[in-house]
Parts: sequence; structure tokens; C-alpha cells
Amino acid sequence: MSTKPRILIARAISPEVVEQLKQHFDVQSNQDDVVWTPEELAQQLQGKDGVLTTGSQRIDAQLLAACPQLKIVANMAVGYNNFDVPAMTAAGVQGTNAPDVLTETTADFGFALLMATARRITESEHYLRAGLWKDWHYDLFAGAEVHGSTLGILGMGRIGQAIARRAAYGFGMKVIYHNRSRLDTAMEAECKAAYVSKQELLERSDHLMLVLPFTPENRHTIGAAEIEQMKPTATLINIARGGIVDDAALAQALRDKRIAAAGLDVFEGEPAVHPDLLTVPNVVLTPHIASATKGTRTAMAALAADNLISFFAGKGALTPVNLLGGSGLH
Repeated sequence: MSTKPRILIARAISPEVVEQLKQHFDVQSNQDDVVWTPEELAQQLQGKDGVLTTGSQRIDAQLLAACPQLKIVANMAVGYNNFDVPAMTAAGVQGTNAPDVLTETTADFGFALLMATARRITESEHYLRAGLWKDWHYDLFAGAEVHGSTLGILGMGRIGQAIARRAAYGFGMKVIYHNRSRLDTAMEAECKAAYVSKQELLERSDHLMLVLPFTPENRHTIGAAEIEQMKPTATLINIARGGIVDDAALAQALRDKRIAAAGLDVFEGEPAVHPDLLTVPNVVLTPHIASATKGTRTAMAALAADNLISFFAGKGALTPVNLLGGSGLH
């Protein structure tokens, strides 16, 4: 009988990472990519010492109570709002995430979504495909300027900073930001970004990019009242997490042309999308793919795997999100 730790891979991942894990562990891999219910996940975790998750598997007190052998949950994502971190800490279960490896790829996509939204690319493609393009006229799908405009960033972590650099250096944009804590002077200078209040951010931004983590306190950070403070010509881009935006309020604002357009990669309750968002033309919708390049998704899985390997080698997790023995967020 194998004495290796037993690991569950909860969703399909890059085959080469599965093979890497098999060198160290007794691996059960869900390469058929079955989406398990919480009860099925708990059943699959019986007898497992660790699990590699993808961000959609909820790790809470109920699951932990049903899986007393579990020691570590390695999330293949930078966000970990699927973790009940206090419950994990109380149960002595290590949580890890996958920061850094997806920063530049996600920033690329955030900027792509901004440009597609500002320049009405999705709207105009639907128009063309429907056979409606018959002639040219001066304001045919005239959108908003990107170069030289003001980009507001809400949430200025690694990804926010990478977006700021693209905006300032690549497109000559004026960058303003609001964050829970202000960046140091050197980092502000590097990003060419100025700190402002949330109200000023809403009022001044030509394009507002959301890059903040989801917490219960951040739910509906952008709702009807906040949209009301934005310019009617502004665009709103969400690559953060579903629930940061009140999707129903946003859909109504888009229908009423309260703001010009929105670009959304994340949704509250995803993969379900608020039905009203599907019926307004001035929104670009993508299925949570900001980090989706082959290289980056492989690197995310590899970092999750490296966390498992390091942890069971007695060296500790590489990117922990909770501190065992002292508790609290990392």
C-alpha cells in the first residue's frame, strides 16, 4: 500500500501538472471535469490529505468537518473567496493561492476588455454579422477615446499596477486610483498613478476598472448610487470578482444609458449571468477568462502543485493565505 499522501485534483488541469503530482502523491484526478456538488466533493475528499481546487469549490466549516484528514487546500487562482479562511484556520487546514503568475496575462485581458468596450467592438461585430452594415456614416459605432483619457482603477494590487503601467506608458492615459491602502510614493511614480477618494474616482474616470478582491464588505461596491456618480460617457470594466458589482443595477443603468458601456468578465452567481445583461447591447461579456492563456493556466496549476509538494515535504506552503498556529490572513 502506498505511503504517499493522498491528493484530490478537483477539476481538470494541465496533464503535465497531473504527472508532476503523481511523482509525489497518490493522486485521484478529475480529468473528466465533472462539476461536483458540495456533498459529492466531500465524498471525493474522504481519506484525502490534500486537494487542488480551481476557485469554484467551496471550502467551509461543513466540508471541513466531513473531511477530518484534510491538511491543505491549494487554490489554482489568485482569489480565494471560495475559502472560509477562519474555518480553515480553526480546523488546522492550510490554504494557498496562486498570485503573481497570472498578473501580466490578466492585465492584458483587462486592457483588451477596456478597449473592446470603449470602441464598441462586440456591438459592431453583432451588427455586421446580422447583415445590417449597408453604408458608412460619420458616427457609425463611434465610441470613446482610450488614449489620453482618464483611467480610474479601484483596487491597486499587482494586477491593478500592471494595468496602470499599460495605460500610462502605452496609451498616455491619466491614471487615478483608489485602494484600501495607498501605494508608496515610489510605486505611484512607477505606475504614474495618483491616489484619489472613491468619490473622485467615480466622478473623474472616463474608464473605471475594477480589480479588487471579493470580500463580504466589498459586495456591491458598485451599485446604482455609485453608477449615478459616474460620467454618462464613462465605461465600467470588471475583471475582479462577481458580486463586486450589482449586476441588476448595472443592467438598468446600461439600458437607461446612464453610463456608456460596460465590459464584464465576472458575474454574481456565475456561471449564471443576470438575464438583463444579456439583453442590453452596450455590454461586452466574457466567461471569466482573464487569465486564460495556455501558459498562464499551466503556471497557475504548477504553483498550486508546488504548494502541495512543499507543504508535504515539511517546508511549508509557498503562498499561504492563512497562518496556522497564529491564525489570521497572510
